[in-house]
Amino acid sequence: MGFKARLQDFPGDAMRAQLAAAFCLPLLLSGCALSPTGTPTADVGMALKGSVHGGQQPIAGSHVYLFAANTMGYGSASSLLLDAGLTDSGGNFSISGDYSCTPNTQVYIYALGGDPGGGANAAAGLMAALGNCPSAGNFASATPYIVVNEVTTVAAAYAMAGFSLDATDVSSSGSALSETGIANAFANAANLADLASGSALASTPGGNGTPPESEIDTLANVLAACINSSSTMNPTACSTLFTNALSGGTTGAQPTDTATAAINIAHNPGANVAALYGLAAATPPFAPALTAQPNDFTVGIQFTGGGLNDPYSIAIDGAGDVWAANNGGSVGTVTELASSGTAISPPIGYTDATHGGFFGIAIDLSGNAWVPSNTGNCLVEFSSLGVVSSGVGGYTGGGLNDPYAVAVDGLGNVWATNIGVSGAGANSVSEFTNGGSPTSTGTGYIGGNLGDPFSIAIDSTGNAWVANKSNSTVTELDSTGTVQSGINGYNGGGLSVPYSVAIDGGDNVWIADQGGIGTGNVAELSSGGGDISSSSGYTGGGLSSPDAIALDGLGNAWVADQTDGAIEEFLNNGGTAISPSTGYVVPGVNQTVAVAVDGSGDVWVADPSTTQLTELVGAASPVVTPLAAGVLNNALATRP
Repeated sequence: MGFKARLQDFPGDAMRAQLAAAFCLPLLLSGCALSPTGTPTADVGMALKGSVHGGQQPIAGSHVYLFAANTMGYGSASSLLLDAGLTDSGGNFSISGDYSCTPNTQVYIYALGGDPGGGANAAAGLMAALGNCPSAGNFASATPYIVVNEVTTVAAAYAMAGFSLDATDVSSSGSALSETGIANAFANAANLADLASGSALASTPGGNGTPPESEIDTLANVLAACINSSSTMNPTACSTLFTNALSGGTTGAQPTDTATAAINIAHNPGANVAALYGLAAATPPFAPALTAQPNDFTVGIQFTGGGLNDPYSIAIDGAGDVWAANNGGSVGTVTELASSGTAISPPIGYTDATHGGFFGIAIDLSGNAWVPSNTGNCLVEFSSLGVVSSGVGGYTGGGLNDPYAVAVDGLGNVWATNIGVSGAGANSVSEFTNGGSPTSTGTGYIGGNLGDPFSIAIDSTGNAWVANKSNSTVTELDSTGTVQSGINGYNGGGLSVPYSVAIDGGDNVWIADQGGIGTGNVAELSSGGGDISSSSGYTGGGLSSPDAIALDGLGNAWVADQTDGAIEEFLNNGGTAISPSTGYVVPGVNQTVAVAVDGSGDVWVADPSTTQLTELVGAASPVVTPLAAGVLNNALATRP
C-alpha cells in the first residue's frame, strides 16, 4: 500500500532520467522534488484499467503515473499518488487500489514515453483528467476503461490550463473557492472528450452544449505528429511542435513532452497557429478535423437552453454557476447554467412574469441574483434557487429611472445606474440595501457629469465607478453616493464613448470604450482617476467596437466586441494586446455584448444574435467570484 514520492524511487536509470527531464522543466517553481499529498484518508483508491495510444496505435512501454493536483499554492508540483509501471505490448495498463488520496483533490493520469510502433519516443506525454479523488466518486464505475490519447490530452490541457504550468505542475491555493474552481475545471474535460473511447465529443453530456469537435481532433492530430515522429514520415515534428508551443507563446521555454506542449497552446491560443496547424498529417488519425487553418486555438463550447433569450449580461456565482439576464420576450428572464454548462433554470428561465428590459445582472454574497428592470423601473431579486424574492412589483424608489446596469458592494448593498433622460432619477445612480430598501433619495445620486450611465463597478474601498456613455467620462462616487471625481468626472486615458467598466487588484479602473464603430479602445485610470493609458487608450488585439470588459485572476482584461463577435485580451501591465490582430474568434459567434471570467479560468461571453452563451475553456486565469466577494476581501482580479 501507499505510494512513492521521490525521484530516486522510480525503477531504472533510463526511466529516472526520462522522468527527470519531464519534471525539471524551466517553468518549475518548486524544484525537482515531488511531494505527496498530506496525510491520506482511510479511503483507498479504486482499481482502474485502460490503454495508452498515440494516434490509433498502442504505445508499449509507456510509463503511467497517477497524480493529484497540489493544493499548497499555485505553481506547486503535482502530488504523485502512484507509479503504475509500464504499459504492455498492447498499450494496456492496470492500476490497482494501491494508492490513497485526499477527498476533493483532483486526479489525473500522466503517461510518458514508450514505443508507438516506430521506435521509442521519450517526448510522448499524454494525459487524462479523472476528477475528484475516488472517495468522492468512483472512477471505475464512471469509466470502467480509460483511453489515454491525444484527444484526452487536449481535453485535460485546456480544462486545467488555469491551474497548470506543465504536465507535472498542476495546483491551486487550497482555499474553498479554489477547490471549487479546480474541481469544476477538471469536470469540464468531460465536455470535450469521452474517456471510455478517447474520442472528441460533438455534444456535451448535458445535451445543451456544442464543443468544437473538429478543432479538438485537429489539436490531437498536431500532438500525434510528434508522438509518431519516430517513423520516417515526419522526423522533425517534435522539434516543430516544441519551438512553436513555447511557455509564453512566442517566447519562453520549450516543452519537452507533448502534454506540456498542449498546455502551452491552451495558454497561448493565438500564437504560431499556422506552424502548429501545418503539423497535422494529410491523413490524420483523428476525424473529423478542420479543413482550413483556424484563426486561433481557443476552444469554445456554445450553450443554449435554460431560457436563454437575447442574453445581455453575465455574472458568475461562488459555485461557478453562470447567470445571464435575458432581454428577449414580453417579459425579462434570467438563465442559470451550472459550471458544466448544463441548464439549471427551466426552459422558460427564471422570471417574475411581469417585468422586462433585463440588461444587467449581479450576484450578491449569498448567491442571489439582482436584475434591474429597465421598463419596470424596479429591481428584481432572485434567490440562489431562482425564486423571486422581491415580491410583486419588485423593489422601487431610490431614484430608479430606466435602470440598466447593476453591481453589489462588499456589504451587500446593490447599486444601479439609471439611463432615463428626464424626470426624477434621470442620469443617476440608485442604491439599495440587501433587503431591498432604497438608500439613495428619490432623485438618486446625481452630479459628477453622469450622463447615460451604462456600466458600474465597485472598488475595494466601496466606491462606485460609472461609465458615462454620452458624456465621455467616468464618475466616481464614494460609499455614501458623494461625487469624488469633480463636477466634470474623469475624462482622460482615451475615453470617448465608455461602455463598460471593471476594477483590478490595485483599484485601477479599466474601461471598454467604443469611440465610434471600428475605432474602439480600452482605457485605464488609476484609483485616483489619473490617466494610465495614453490619450489613444490601449488598442490592437482585434478591437473594433468593445462593448464589455472583465478582468481575470492575473488582472488581464478580456473584452467582448459587439460588431464582429471577437474576444480580445490585454495584459494587465501596460495594456499590451495578447490576442491576435483579429481577436479570438469562435465560429458561430456573431455578436458579443457581455463577458465574465469564472473561478476555473473559463471566459464566458453572451451572443444575443444567436441566443447562446459561449465558454472559452481554460483561456484565462481563475478569478474570485462573485465580484462582490472580491470587493469584500480586497481580492478583485486575483486568483482564489
